[in-house]
Amino acid sequence: MLGDADVSAYFARTGYAGEPTPDRATLAELVLRHTLAIPFENFDPLLGRPVRLEPDALIAKLVHGRRGGYCFEQNGLFWRVLEAIGFRVTPLAARVLWNMDEDAVTPRSHMLLRVDLPERPVIVDVGFGGAVLTGVLDLVTDVEQETPHEPFRLIEHGGEWRLQILIGDDWRTCYRFDLHPQLAIDFEPVNWWVSTSPASHFTQGVTCARVLPEGRLAVRSGLFTRYGRDGSFERREVDEPEAFCDILSEEMGLELPDRAALIARLGVMAA
Repeated sequence: MLGDADVSAYFARTGYAGEPTPDRATLAELVLRHTLAIPFENFDPLLGRPVRLEPDALIAKLVHGRRGGYCFEQNGLFWRVLEAIGFRVTPLAARVLWNMDEDAVTPRSHMLLRVDLPERPVIVDVGFGGAVLTGVLDLVTDVEQETPHEPFRLIEHGGEWRLQILIGDDWRTCYRFDLHPQLAIDFEPVNWWVSTSPASHFTQGVTCARVLPEGRLAVRSGLFTRYGRDGSFERREVDEPEAFCDILSEEMGLELPDRAALIARLGVMAA
């Protein structure tokens, strides 16, 4: 469990200034503040650096280092913060289906969290990149649920759940999961694979996303995209590695681990 100093540093990082109690209102504010403050990014896998999931490593990187991370880091940190406050949290594993066929077979390469509130169980997930969930979802099936950004819903059939986001008029599946509890050690092998394998998209190009009150930002494959909650859409190509790094720092609000190394890696990918 995280210590008081770690939790206080996390609150400072995310801008939370309330009196935390293990209830839905606190959970909803923590989810929103986390997603607004800590972007999704994959710089360490891209640069061939290890991704550590121990609580002290997560605090050092995402909080004190003012970095972002991917699902195992984001939800791993949020899990420990919630437990320190007094929430009952169960990590779950999901198979990502974003931009894939509904029947695609994928590994359990995503972490999400079940939180058991006094009134009912809910799902939270602060680590799903450009379609990250910015609210709290009741664990109920086929009900459209509002969040501070897009509506979401959960669909259940035969013990398997699917998380879906409404974009325009289309429900798009993010991933599928079951309610089997996971242990911290269960995420270590898949974390190693997604952060080191040449077959993982995290080792092959920049993936970065940030939530804003008015919408979302995304950076991937030489493209910078701005999505507005009002449906507006802006995309531009960024060819120069230096300009790309400027966007990561200025627009995405990230401390870069090694700007020179990242510029060199981007140059190799562009060659």
